[in-house]
Parts: sequence; C-alpha cells; structure tokens
Amino acid sequence: MKKVRIQDDLYTYVNQEWLESAVIPDDKPTTGGFAVLADGVEKLMMDEFKNLTKENNYPSEHMKYACKLYSKVLNTKKRNKDGIKPALKTLQKIQKLNTVSDLNKKIKELVIENLPLPFTFSIDVDMKDADKHAIFIQGPSVILPDTTFYKEGMEERKAMLLGFYKNMLEGLLSFAELSKEEIDTYIADTFAFDELIAKYVKSNEEWSEYAKMYNPYKLSKVNSLLKPIKFKKLVASLYETVPEKIIVTEPRYFLNFKEVFNEETFTLYKHWAYTKQLVKDSAYLSEELREIGTSYRRAISGIKVMPSVEKYAYQVASNFYTQPVGLYYALKYFGEEAKKDVTEMVSEIIEAYKERVKNSDILADSTKEKAILKLSTMKVKMGYPDKIDSIFDKFVFEDKDSLYKAVSTIRKEYRLDELSNLTKEVDRGKWYMPGHLVNASYNPSSNDITFPAAILQAPFYSIKQTRSQNLGGIGAVIGHEISHAFDNNGALFDEKGNLNNWWTKEDFKKFNSRTKAMIKQFDGIELPWGKVNGSFIVSENIADNGGVAVTLHVMKKMDNPNYSEYFTNWAKVWCLKAKEEYLKLLLAMDVHGPAILRANMPPKNFEEWYDTFNVTKKDKMYIAPSKRVVIW
Repeated sequence: MKKVRIQDDLYTYVNQEWLESAVIPDDKPTTGGFAVLADGVEKLMMDEFKNLTKENNYPSEHMKYACKLYSKVLNTKKRNKDGIKPALKTLQKIQKLNTVSDLNKKIKELVIENLPLPFTFSIDVDMKDADKHAIFIQGPSVILPDTTFYKEGMEERKAMLLGFYKNMLEGLLSFAELSKEEIDTYIADTFAFDELIAKYVKSNEEWSEYAKMYNPYKLSKVNSLLKPIKFKKLVASLYETVPEKIIVTEPRYFLNFKEVFNEETFTLYKHWAYTKQLVKDSAYLSEELREIGTSYRRAISGIKVMPSVEKYAYQVASNFYTQPVGLYYALKYFGEEAKKDVTEMVSEIIEAYKERVKNSDILADSTKEKAILKLSTMKVKMGYPDKIDSIFDKFVFEDKDSLYKAVSTIRKEYRLDELSNLTKEVDRGKWYMPGHLVNASYNPSSNDITFPAAILQAPFYSIKQTRSQNLGGIGAVIGHEISHAFDNNGALFDEKGNLNNWWTKEDFKKFNSRTKAMIKQFDGIELPWGKVNGSFIVSENIADNGGVAVTLHVMKKMDNPNYSEYFTNWAKVWCLKAKEEYLKLLLAMDVHGPAILRANMPPKNFEEWYDTFNVTKKDKMYIAPSKRVVIW
C-alpha cells in the first residue's frame, strides 16, 4: 500500500501499518478498534469461566447459573446425541395450527413463548409519558438485510442471498420429521410469506427515524386492523386492565395487514413461522445444527468458520446473564481511578456543551434554556450498575435440563418480565448495557448516557495517555453520546425523556437546514464496497460532529493542547478491517457510517484540523469554509 499523506487521508495515514498487517479472525467479520477490545474482553472472560467452572467456586448465585449454562454448551456429547429432539415440542405447537381459529385459541401462549407471529408484541417506554410503559406492535423482520434488497434492480443480489438462506433451511429441515416434498413446500411458502411482509414493513432508513415509531391507535382500531386475529381478546387475556392505547410502529404494514395475513395465506404463515423458529432454536441444539443454522449469517458477513465451542459457550452464558457477567468483569478489571477521572471528564464536557449552546447561532434564548436544562438533567451511568436487576434471580433451571430447555426457561422468564412491565413505572436507573460491553449509548427516554467499564481502555482511554489523546478518544465518544440528545431524533425529546417539541418553529427550521447539509456532506460517497446513504446515517454523523466540536472546545481551554495527538487518536479509535461482504452489509443495516468516513469527515469541518496539519485547497481532506458543517 502506497504511503499516504495525513492531509489527504487521516484514517489511512494513522492506521496504515496496522491495516496492512492485521488479520481478521476466521470466526469474526472484522477486527480493529472496538472489535479488538471486545475480543480482548472475550478472551479474558473465557478464561474466567473456565477457571470458575473448574474450581466449582462461584462469586454469586447468578454466576453459578451462568457457568452451569456455559457447561451445558460445552457438553457436545449430550447435545449431539439429542439432536433436534429438544426443540420438537415447540415446533409441533406451530405444526398443529391449521386455521386462524387455531391460532386465536393459542395466541396467548405463542406471545408468552415469543413464537413467530405475523406481528410482534412488546412492552416499552411510552415515548410521550416516559414514566410509564405501553404496548408496541410492529411487523416481522424480513429474511434479507433490508427491504431495499427486494426492490427492482437488486434481483441478482437478492437471488444470491436467498440461495444461502435456502441452503440453510434445506439443511435444518432435513432433521425435522418432514418428507422431501414437505421440505420444498415449507421453503417455498417461507419465501412467499416473506415477500408479502417485505411489501409493507419499514426499511432500515425508515427505522432510523425512531421518533416516527410513535403512532398511538385506539385498541378498537388495532383490533379491526388485525382481523382475523382477535387482538383485543389477546390483550384482555394478558392484562386485568385493558389499555385503550396501542403504539403502532409501522402503520403502513398494519393498514395492509389483511393482505399479508388471512385464511388464504395462513399455510404460508405457518410454514414461515416453523422455519423461523427452527433457525432461532438451532443455536441451542447439536453442533451440526448450530453450524447449519448460522450458515446464512456467516455467508452474508464473510465469516469462514463458527466460533469454537469454548468461545460459543462463553457467548451464550454472557448473552443471557449480561448484568452478572458485566458486574463480575467490572469489579475485577475496572479501576476506580479511571471511573473517577472519566466521570469528571463527562462533567467538563457537559459544561463545555452548555457554553456552545449559549453561543449557538441557530437557537433563540428560550430554546437555549430548554437545551441547557436537558444537559443539566442528563444522568451519567459510568462503569457498571450498583445492583443487578431482580429478573436474573429467576434465570434458574435444573441440572438435568438440556441446553435447549434451560435456554427456553430463561427466555420465558425474560418474556414474562417484559410483559409485566406494562403495569409498572419505568425504572430510570436500569442499565441496558452490561459492564463487559465495549460500547456506549444515549437513551432519549431517560435522558442518560452510559459508558460500560469495558470501553474505558486504550486507545479510547488510559490514565497513561495524554489528556489530548483521551479527549480524541473517550472524550469525543462522550461528546458523541451527549450529541445524540440533540440529533435529528434526540432533539424531539425533552429533558424528562418525553417526545415533546421544545423548539421554536424558526429554530427547528434552522436545525433542519444544517441536518440537510450534514446529509449532503455524506450522501452518495462511493466506497469500493458501495455507496453511502447520507439520510440513513445522519443521526450518527451529527453525533460524531458534535463530539469533535465539544472536545475541541475543551482543548482550547488547556494550557498546552496537542491537536496532533488529538486527531491521531480520533482516527485510531475508528480503525477497522473487515470482510467485504460485511462492509456491504453494514451499508444496508448500520446507522453508523463506514469507519474511514467517521475518522475523516468530522475533522474537515473544523479550523483546528487545517491549522494543525497545514491543510490547503490542494489536499484531499479540504472542504471550502462555506461547505463546512458545525451543528453544535
């Protein structure tokens, strides 16, 4: 690879040596940045699980059951002997449904067990009353990565991906009690029902505007839309007090529901539900079924092999016992000195954000007051939660249970807990990210930011790094998450987490103008693996832009800011090497922009970039001042 100039490509200049030598693990689609840290945590915790299980010495009852589940995955002899048998009872529940009437009789049980229905039923925070919960319904997910793959012009790629899916279903269904003719019918019907769904459910771009999920309908209206399903009767069977409001996340789908689901399409639905459940369950059956069941995902991501049984055992245990595993990791490996330092950094960045809001040229004074109030009331969740949610007390099973039965027990308890939330007040202290996760988030419904312990590592953060480096790493990530409170979605929520317009009409018009400029800056950029959709990734781009803006603001107040270290570490945290198939998949499914653009685009909007590296019109990383975008 030819050596590049920093003025032409910051990302490649900083990461070139690593990009040339890095090897993507065969069982992963990517390496670098977040992935390297996640792999390190995974390796560390795999050793912990191995030792805890070997010594039979558990730090808590929760970790005891996590290790028991881990051991069930490792017991390949039993799993391979059982084969598909543990899942047959569940699959037979679907097979015995022959009419819509049968479905209506069993629908409560299907909802509780979370079996595939022609709609999904969930409980979540009421966006306009964030202290309470509401019932949400939406359409099922499609087989392909996005509904755009079903459009004209995508025929070749669609056929290739459905070919992968067909091969997977043929392999899985060969273990079921079905003839060759029945297998062919199940697959054909699955694809036919999927096509019906794909006509009306939202695309990923539509989902990226998550405030548009909030469409409250009267229960009677939903009941009418969902006929021949007796929806009102279902809700009454689940709750003593029947709510009058249902949040319909996909009105287009439900306004056309009768075309998708009726007596004539029931067999298509039934076979689709059977294959969908089998794919989901295959992960907890024999090793052969696990391999077949992951083949589609691996094919579209470019992954060569399955994770080892040891790695998979840890993944299963940590995915179900998220908080206990996260707390174990955080208490053992997370330093209180780092927690204190980063918490102080968050406070400093929030104060800097307030200053930037006060000086904003797009907000009137009344809107500035509301924005500053939102910043002042923003809660910070750092490292790990103080306590483990009580639901994990219910994640228990018998030693004799198969892996599939143990997982089914946990799934059902989790589902019952979720359904029971409708009548409970929202727990604003709840953590949605465990301590061992390398990530960070902003929650608009509770106006809080979360930084799990695992992300507080180099290059994001280290006590050994300079302040300039840490600001270019975790500082910019902190600024990014704060900025989500003021992106095209978060800006629609107030300081209490309610969907509530706190803007003047003129201010929001100015904000939208800059949002459109941000879309334009990214839209249509051609990369070797595809074209960027600026509208789809705009919320994350606004957040990246805000993260850089506010940390550069902090840098200006330092005695000896080192902007070269700042921009270098900013580029380093986004370093990524991935399979081409996976990069294509991310363009269709991920609201975050490609890593190279996340590193290169935001700096170009700020004077500090040009001054630090003497970037001029002759250089590729130059944007004319009139085209630079700074929102916050």
